[in-house]
Amino acid sequence: MKVIQSKDPQTLGTAAGNAAAALIKTAIAEKGSANIILATGTSQFETIRQLIDSDIDWGKVSMFHLDEYIGLPVTHPASFRKYLKERFLDKVAPLKSVCLISGEGDPEAECSRISTLIQAHPIDVALVGIGENGHLAFNDPPADFNTTKPYLVVNLDTACRQQQMNEGWFSAVSEVPLQAISMSVHQIMLSEHIICSVPGERKAQAVKNSLEQPVSNLFPASILQTHASCVFYLDEASAAKLQPAQKTI
Repeated sequence: MKVIQSKDPQTLGTAAGNAAAALIKTAIAEKGSANIILATGTSQFETIRQLIDSDIDWGKVSMFHLDEYIGLPVTHPASFRKYLKERFLDKVAPLKSVCLISGEGDPEAECSRISTLIQAHPIDVALVGIGENGHLAFNDPPADFNTTKPYLVVNLDTACRQQQMNEGWFSAVSEVPLQAISMSVHQIMLSEHIICSVPGERKAQAVKNSLEQPVSNLFPASILQTHASCVFYLDEASAAKLQPAQKTI
């Protein structure tokens, strides 16, 4: 695991996006194609913007994403399918394949469907963030570190739901769904490379817990400490509570 600190979210996003693009290009050069995971949410705005601007042969890339609310239509502003379509897929050349999670049907059947797909596509590069409660994808504390299911149905805790409302995706906490389909911690950790983008002061405590606490399912993103090729991209605000960072750009 490595930490790279930048001055602001834009610089963070540029660095994270460039790093992801380089890894994707390397996978394509070495294997002929690349399999990636994209995260959503406000923490990913700059990273995805930089990725879009990168010179990548998207026709050789297969994409998966981390999570989706159960019962939320794709037309809802908080839909992660909507987010990825509008903020990424509509702005790049057609991908080799795209696997988007639907929370509108039978969630267990959807978990089975997308689990089968991702098991056939070993992930080269995963772009992730962490929540204010330290969650990884929608694996809120205490996260299940033991399941080997690629995707599962999870309950969203109050802190997670409050964050979604505070970020402007919902007008009230009561509107935030109680459950979601989430990629499991185990599946995320199978990725060859992980880029974790975490800007903002409100994430500072979660960052400190994730990087300086012992690995624990009470701090789900702390598991990233054990990954062989994971880089945390932070800005000054999100790194404010850390001991001196390993590198500043």
